[in-house]
Amino acid sequence: MSKENIQYIAKKIVENGKGILAADESTNTIKKRFSSINVESNEETRCFYRDTLFSTPGISKYISGVILFEETFFQKNSNNESLKEKLENINCYPGIKIDQGLEVFNKNSNETYTKGIETLDERLKPFAKNGVKFTKWRAVINIGKNIPSKECIEKNSSLLAEYALISQNNKLVPIVEPEVIMEGEHNIDKCYQVTKEMLNQVFNSLKEKNVDLKAMLLKPNMIVPGNKSGKKLKIKEIAEKTLACLTETVSKEIPGIVFLSGGLSSINATMFLNEINKLNNTSWNLSFSYGRALQEDALKAWGGKSENKKIVQKVFLHRAKMNSLACNGKWDTSLENE
Repeated sequence: MSKENIQYIAKKIVENGKGILAADESTNTIKKRFSSINVESNEETRCFYRDTLFSTPGISKYISGVILFEETFFQKNSNNESLKEKLENINCYPGIKIDQGLEVFNKNSNETYTKGIETLDERLKPFAKNGVKFTKWRAVINIGKNIPSKECIEKNSSLLAEYALISQNNKLVPIVEPEVIMEGEHNIDKCYQVTKEMLNQVFNSLKEKNVDLKAMLLKPNMIVPGNKSGKKLKIKEIAEKTLACLTETVSKEIPGIVFLSGGLSSINATMFLNEINKLNNTSWNLSFSYGRALQEDALKAWGGKSENKKIVQKVFLHRAKMNSLACNGKWDTSLENE
């Protein structure tokens, strides 16, 4: 695949109000999600649940790509159909979460860096040969007393840039995810400051590594107060500060931005995305790469019962449609009753 082709895929992922389903939960994370509905997490239940989402009629109208966990990439359903191939058959790009989780590098502050860079090139090759079109690597930045440190920001930014370059060398679109965590007592201005520092450093590192900015996507957090701050979430303020922060830091060369939901409720994730797009006067397509915010309602509707498959798909399709409308600033609360 040529350089122009991965630029094309990066553009297509965020075109026409489409976004990404993040179905890349680790085994531990999906276990917690399933526990919340009293369902045992095993290979069979995980496959059934994800197969139900991927086979939702009409879903490719709103979802352009799906980030898969390694297990899911190789899974086949009860009819011996590959889940990855099901996505390809509906013109939905399969992607892969390729980082290997977090490692503490400072025991005093518990700051982390993302593991897996040493073996990344080797691990990417079989995925590239078997139809993966994009990848994802997540860095985690916490806000607290005297953190994040300069070392944490620089180390994670450098790793994100190295990951992006290795992905592009394997003809895969990298999704660069520097997540400033919502957990904490910080106010919205502190979130703005830390996100600005992180994004500035990320784009400095990307340029130093000569990453093709036209062939990547950014997956940032929105600018919100910490979830323990006691501060009310003000829709317009969040939208204005998010756009201002991105405009200050992010290169105009990238084709699009896919926001993470980062602990926001399903409705808030849609509402904030909609408000951001109503105010959007940039050249970027501003879309979504949601996990829990796309799946939460569907998971509850499922409850581990196979007979609920159609209602799960109806609920999931509705949530995807709402976020697609939000990509164009056309969502409204009245549409939630459709």
